[in-house]
Amino acid sequence: MSATDYTKTELLIEVIARMLDGLGHIAVGASSPLPGAAALLARARSGGIPRISVLSSLRHNDFTDGARELFDCAAQGRIDAFFLGGGQIDGKANVNLVGLGDYPKLDVRFAGSYGSAYLYFLVPRVILFRPEHSRRALVSKVDFISAPGTSPPSLYRPGGPYALVTGRCIFSFDKEACRFRLQSIHDGETVGSIRENTGFYFDCPSEVPRTPPPSAEALDLIRGDVGNDIADVYPKFAREVLSFD
Repeated sequence: MSATDYTKTELLIEVIARMLDGLGHIAVGASSPLPGAAALLARARSGGIPRISVLSSLRHNDFTDGARELFDCAAQGRIDAFFLGGGQIDGKANVNLVGLGDYPKLDVRFAGSYGSAYLYFLVPRVILFRPEHSRRALVSKVDFISAPGTSPPSLYRPGGPYALVTGRCIFSFDKEACRFRLQSIHDGETVGSIRENTGFYFDCPSEVPRTPPPSAEALDLIRGDVGNDIADVYPKFAREVLSFD
């Protein structure tokens, strides 16, 4: 595969990596291979900065007390970026990691919230990611709020949503308006296709730019050192998604 050809996953890795430039400490959860690859790409391009803490890794994690140390760092303001996915995400950046249906009698059960709400409140740049961009995933209102995207102005909250990266586009989050704004659309998509596949209302500028493709440097790293590093943490993802042996 040449530098002019790239996969959707490689595009999303590069998109998220761009959002991490200039940050000091990036934390990655235990089941986040795509953001993990993006964090490693950001570090590889910047000569070892930022610090990366991947919870499921031995090589890319300085914590000795697991998630408890991560939570302590977040409370002290020592984590600059974190990532959240979800079975459902709505237009107010609420995330559902619990399940579908009327709680507690759920029709479908997800993995669970763990520390998502805690970190959502404390980490200043939380990047939401959902490769599947459909009305099933991006809904008008989540069935269960595992982690709220917004809070009352009177509530102290240094953290919150920064952007939502999907397989079709990038949304930025307007904290004043409490809703998403379409920032760019990936190749092959239109504003119409985004609206058709999105269950929530979002703001849209008169002209929406295309998402820039990955650079040749980024692709070389993803297919080389970054791919090798992420394969050490998520071998199945590297093998089946990145085609990295």
